Amino acid sequence: MLTMLRPLILSTLCVLFLSSCNDNRPTSSPKEGKTSPDATTPAATPALNNPNPVVVIKTSLGEMEVELFSGLAPLTVANFLQYVDDNFYDGTIFHRVMDNFMIQGGGMTPDMKEKATRPAIKNEAANAVLNTRGTIAMARTMDVDSATSQFFINVIDNPFLNHTGTSPQEFGYCVFGKVIQGFEVMDKIKGVSTHSVDMHQNVPITPVVIQSIKRKR
Repeated sequence: MLTMLRPLILSTLCVLFLSSCNDNRPTSSPKEGKTSPDATTPAATPALNNPNPVVVIKTSLGEMEVELFSGLAPLTVANFLQYVDDNFYDGTIFHRVMDNFMIQGGGMTPDMKEKATRPAIKNEAANAVLNTRGTIAMARTMDVDSATSQFFINVIDNPFLNHTGTSPQEFGYCVFGKVIQGFEVMDKIKGVSTHSVDMHQNVPITPVVIQSIKRKR
């Protein structure tokens, strides 16, 4: 919670998914596997009588609107919205940015300090929603049920992150929403120059600040 970053470098990128960025132990990255035959992307337009929540992510490079799949990932959406309502994300950064993979944020301050979070939540990746371009998913460690506040936005299709089985290597990363406006901002963020800061890699040289995340509906 990435050119499709190829298997030969995936082992060095697994820290991308760490919800605790102080834990940089070398671990196996998610296996690339076949997509479940019945896996589908949710309909683009929710039912009018039960609209999905929408939030606005205001960053130092512009705004993105994100629709949240409350019916497909109810625990994950409720967890995310609690952080939103608590203003937890305000002033955090996109601390790991990888062109042709993803942009990750939601837990680090501009001085690369990790914020304290609520307890981890159950992984709902078995909802079979795919990690396609523009979707938002939860970051986590190799522990399947370790996601807290950090999330990432897929900037390309990343099928190797999808749920393909019940083992830890196959369980996947839970998609809980998608960008519906502001793709140009997402693409602007993914293209920023990065460097390493201590043990953290792919850190934007100029911080990309999440100024706020607010509910739109």
